Amino acid sequence: MPKTTAIYPGSFDPVTNGHLDIIQRGARLFDEVIVAVLVNSEKAPLFTSEERVEMMRAILKDSSPGVRVDTFNGLLVTYAQKQEAQVIVRGIRAVSDYEYELQMALMNRRLAPGIETVFMMPSEAYSYLSSRLVREVFRLGGSVEGLVPPLVEQRLRTKMPRKS
Repeated sequence: MPKTTAIYPGSFDPVTNGHLDIIQRGARLFDEVIVAVLVNSEKAPLFTSEERVEMMRAILKDSSPGVRVDTFNGLLVTYAQKQEAQVIVRGIRAVSDYEYELQMALMNRRLAPGIETVFMMPSEAYSYLSSRLVREVFRLGGSVEGLVPPLVEQRLRTKMPRKS
């Protein structure tokens, strides 16, 4: 059977346990999962693309051998075609995510009909979790233990001032 390659794209600023849940489950479904960190020069992320890639690689170093980390910019489907991927994996937490992701999936299908989008729901424990929420809770002095890997929490401490 031919190898099935999936792209799991995102900014991962920072990576959360919800992202890791999708990656681990995707690795069971597909032969290869490429975690594609978005490099967008128009946004000002908390962590640079290099920092996000380095953290992701460190966190995933002991995961499935079929998982690798890369970066991309521009159109996702162009990147997916260059990687010879057949699938784009997107995590969906709520109806609001679905509406946005459906538009993106339909546009991607129009641009690259041979690439399918697969929506995955995170485990219930992470159904509300987002990178934005993690940054906000951390900045305001709340605990993010159990929401992000320990490495991410450590990096947040060095990167972000916290309110008492």
